[in-house]
Amino acid sequence: MLVIRMQRTGRKGHAMFRMVVQDSRRTPLSGKVVAYLGSYDPHSKTLNLDKEKVGFYLSHGAQPSPRMVLILKREQIKLPEWVNDIQLKKREVKNPDKRRSTQPASAAIQAAVTEAPAETPKGSNAQSPEPANAPASAVEAETVTTDQP
Repeated sequence: MLVIRMQRTGRKGHAMFRMVVQDSRRTPLSGKVVAYLGSYDPHSKTLNLDKEKVGFYLSHGAQPSPRMVLILKREQIKLPEWVNDIQLKKREVKNPDKRRSTQPASAAIQAAVTEAPAETPKGSNAQSPEPANAPASAVEAETVTTDQP
């Protein structure tokens, strides 16, 4: 039986793919290819495909791989009725109760957010506001005397 599949080429970390027709008992890298149908670059999303050859091999019974079915549908190539429609898997989250995004915020984090800003360190040069035990009139007098030359 013939299959239409993708054959990986290119260097490490930069894959390129050939679309090939092969005997299903062979591995994609075996080199025993019936026909080359085109190429696909996943990095630039460029696809070169001979649509006439693809139609010929599909009409003569070549079974496309699941990835090739998606590519052929995107290129709007008519697939025979016997080609299995690909059902994309719905991904399930493992242990959703352990995810941070699903847990309520802890009380410690909420307390830190609502807490007033931190006090200045003792050794810093920042001036503190007026002393708590000084009378208001004395503070006003100091400001008046400093304003005059």
